[in-house]
Amino acid sequence: MNYFDYAATTPVDAESLHVFRTVSEEFWGNPSSLHDIGGKAEHLLSRCREKLAALLGVPSKGIHFTSGGTEGNHLALVTLALSRQKKGKHIIIGGGEHSSLHSSAAFLQGLGFTVTKIPFTSEGLIDTLILKDSLTEQTTVVSIGHVNGEIGTIQPLHAIHDLLKDRDILFHSDMVQSFGKMDVTEFTSKVDSFTLSSHKIYGPKGVGACYINPSLDITPMIPGLTHEDGFRGGTVNLPGIAGFVTAADLCCRSFATSHYMGLRTQFLKGLEEQLPGRYTLYEGPAHAQLPNVIGLGIHGLEGQWLMLECNRRGMGISTGSACGAGSHDLPKTLQSMGVNQRAGKEFIRISFGRETTEEHITELVHALSDIYASLTSPLT
Repeated sequence: MNYFDYAATTPVDAESLHVFRTVSEEFWGNPSSLHDIGGKAEHLLSRCREKLAALLGVPSKGIHFTSGGTEGNHLALVTLALSRQKKGKHIIIGGGEHSSLHSSAAFLQGLGFTVTKIPFTSEGLIDTLILKDSLTEQTTVVSIGHVNGEIGTIQPLHAIHDLLKDRDILFHSDMVQSFGKMDVTEFTSKVDSFTLSSHKIYGPKGVGACYINPSLDITPMIPGLTHEDGFRGGTVNLPGIAGFVTAADLCCRSFATSHYMGLRTQFLKGLEEQLPGRYTLYEGPAHAQLPNVIGLGIHGLEGQWLMLECNRRGMGISTGSACGAGSHDLPKTLQSMGVNQRAGKEFIRISFGRETTEEHITELVHALSDIYASLTSPLT
């Protein structure tokens, strides 16, 4: 199968998998144990933490390893909000955030917090004017994802930081889709907290990281925990962490931007040749668009049906975030952009990886064109 769903997950890199297995066999002790076997594991865990922190340009003390982006977002948003509730109980999230942040916000609403969701512009960017007008004396946390997982737009974290820096408001960002695809070190110092996920960057599944600035006075969401400096419970997944950090190091050596730009240009050129005027592309300005993610709708073709037809032809695409798969609601990004129900139902997401070739793109364009022709051609 030709795979075009790398924004959902990636295959494990061979070197990452080798490290995972080696650590499973040779560093199997619990890092929290006080004997030598545990101490050996703890030493490796510390090295992994320091290595990841160096890749991110942040203090290692702020790195907390988690089970992935979803848990990281839950822990970050709820921890930050509860830690600052004496100041106020108003939080703000982007309307197109990952579902984990919407569910965390709903949980906080149940605890008496007020949640404001900021819409996107027609270009898929957070509306900073509405964000500015939504800030109040009670606002304590703002959460805006760095790169949107459904259409690949890059949000203006610098501008948002400037809005918040003198207001004593904490800034969280989901960096799951940006880390490993672009240099995030210029942004990690602009936020108080961010989350990462291993399986988006050719690392093992079930592991990720959440950074919270260690200079902040933060109380863990659940008291009495002993792992990860009290941030979360449960024995750490050391083989997964080592594989994750290995994959992160490999990705950060080269972001393959030109590779993805070439594939994007080829795909959009082919689509325009085969289906001129018959599709809607959802993207940001060139400077605010990650090239490996393409969100679009082909007019008259329901996205779910088109996905199944592509699958039948050996093409793996998606209809948005994998965490929203099976939902009949419109993707949150399109809802936030004000896209109507009919157009939203046509949405598909195509995302490239380092294994994607020009031949794969040609085959995908032909498949989409053939599917469209088969549905719209009159019966003979």
